[in-house]
Amino acid sequence: MHEMSVAEGIIQVLEDQAVSQNFSRVKKVWLEIGPLASIDSDALRFCFDAVIRGTLADNASLEIIGLPGLAWCLGCGQSVAIQQRYDACPECGSYHLQVTQGDEMRIKELEVE
Repeated sequence: MHEMSVAEGIIQVLEDQAVSQNFSRVKKVWLEIGPLASIDSDALRFCFDAVIRGTLADNASLEIIGLPGLAWCLGCGQSVAIQQRYDACPECGSYHLQVTQGDEMRIKELEVE
């Protein structure tokens, strides 16, 4: 389960930002996650709750904002919605798709004190 290392990485980012932005407590974290990011949201929530104990984010809530998966079809030249890698183009059936959105995970916003 790589979600534990992802959650630990989030805490590291929060700690780094606390130093540079001069805050002492994180109350809420908003994450944007696409369907192609290979992240299980439920597992990430579980891991996040485990790693925040005793940190500046102790008792912080985690909000996950789902992003759509999008790709550019080289076959028909359309931007199309996809749910997973290696989906066929819903317009023309081609498998020559270049992912343009949905494989990212980023901290969108923090509520801090």
